[in-house]
Amino acid sequence: MRTRAALLTIPLLAVTLSGQQPAAPAPAAAQPQPPAAPSCPEMASALTRLMGADARQRDWPLLARYRDANRAVAKPAAGELRVVFMGDSITDAWPNARFGDYFATNKGYIGRGISGQTTPQMLLRFRPDVIDLKPRAVVILAGTNDIAANTGPMTNEEIQSNVMSMAELARANKIKVVLSSILPVSNYHVVATLGPQTALRPMERIRAINDWMKKYAAAEGHVYLDYFPAMLDQSGLLRSELSGDDLHPNAQGYAIMAPLADAAIKQALK
Repeated sequence: MRTRAALLTIPLLAVTLSGQQPAAPAPAAAQPQPPAAPSCPEMASALTRLMGADARQRDWPLLARYRDANRAVAKPAAGELRVVFMGDSITDAWPNARFGDYFATNKGYIGRGISGQTTPQMLLRFRPDVIDLKPRAVVILAGTNDIAANTGPMTNEEIQSNVMSMAELARANKIKVVLSSILPVSNYHVVATLGPQTALRPMERIRAINDWMKKYAAAEGHVYLDYFPAMLDQSGLLRSELSGDDLHPNAQGYAIMAPLADAAIKQALK
């Protein structure tokens, strides 16, 4: 019986006798390098985003944002003018002093905007942030973030349905309705990480929803607040000097919006 060592040498001997050299062993595959550990600032930024996303999931419409402020609002006195501005970041930023004193000089105006919000989120907070404050009128500015799919893809019809629901809730509670046109956007200050606002928020969709809103307001007896034409340039885009990011108005932009809003509110309260 052959020994184990003899059996193991037979293949090598056969190769040698045939004149062929034994194959060299294949080189070891390169091992993937582990990803670089994130730096402290990167880790802090990631944790901040994670915590923000978690908070939004737990309070998707952000009902907590104005909860304490709403509790502090007293019932309006007889004859007091109270108007709530419901909206997204454009409404949220407006009361800031760097954009003028519009809200400071109009004591009955209450801002209830939340940055990044879409119409379904606004609809969910419409009762605590508008109805329960018992205003005489509400100014609704919404839709641009729906077009940008901030909370998922939205059709024009879905956006319109949410706007109609807010208007119907207001009317049922004897609150006059002012429906604001969606503001134009532009591509003059493109942020590389976001791309042009005209791609994220196509102007044809903005125009289509504004056209619908104007007709709906006329049919239902609401007031249509048309910011759109006053903020357009000759190219049909948001005027470059009215925004630093092609989306949000600056102080000059809000200065154009303020008298238009005042006129619409006055019309609604006739």
